[in-house]
Amino acid sequence: MPLLPPITTPTPTLPASRLLDTLAGLRLRRRKALAVLLDPDDFAADSLRHLLHLTRQHPVDFFLVGGSLVLTEHQAALIALLKAEAPQVPVILFPSHALHVDSAADGILLLSLISGRNPDFLIGQHVVAAPRLRQSGLQLLPTGYMLVDSGRPTTASYISGTMPLPHDKPSIAAATAMAGEQLGLRLMYLDGGSGAQHPVSAAMIRAVREAVEVPLIVGGGLNTGEKIYTALGAGADLVVVGNHIERAPDFLAEAVAATREAGRGLVEVS
Repeated sequence: MPLLPPITTPTPTLPASRLLDTLAGLRLRRRKALAVLLDPDDFAADSLRHLLHLTRQHPVDFFLVGGSLVLTEHQAALIALLKAEAPQVPVILFPSHALHVDSAADGILLLSLISGRNPDFLIGQHVVAAPRLRQSGLQLLPTGYMLVDSGRPTTASYISGTMPLPHDKPSIAAATAMAGEQLGLRLMYLDGGSGAQHPVSAAMIRAVREAVEVPLIVGGGLNTGEKIYTALGAGADLVVVGNHIERAPDFLAEAVAATREAGRGLVEVS
């Protein structure tokens, strides 16, 4: 009698993330992208509707939703309005706590704060969130998050209890990003933080871009078209604008124009 093959139970696999594929494709196609970061703590339906009206004329690639002290009902209301008014734009959570998981979004930046040494933001919050993330159906985007000194203390550094990377030490940022990539992180995010006095330097962006192959996100202090040009020209694939657009929604037109110019290869950063 022939031996029957052993019965095995297939190991469940997570589906490939369409968002990760999209972000990885930016580099391959030499395309630049723009995300608008919205803080649920500052949620106001009328002002958001005005901003969304502007995005119909000046389309953005992603909405990021997150803040340091998010109230759940505010986040849910914000995501619901984005999905109702701009369903074509992916909504990605930018969490600062394990409780900031909402399955109504499309994906989540699974942030590991690799610039700091606080274990709670390297793995602790991730352990707490893991069962909820598995059930949520959100596309997971494992991200090496690096806070960079922007000239003033930021909410992110205060809440996380970590020191940011020195703004004039691009080699440290490059080695940190390299380590994150070697650990298997799929995105890198250089952030000057909310209310940054000055943005991440072109030298640091360039150093990180040369050190890793994964997509590079840059945010914090990008409040002029020229600063967006510089960040994208230095090697960022995706730039994030937040506070300034919330205060001055008409800046969106300038931000979108700068992103498109950079994508055409019109920006050269020496």
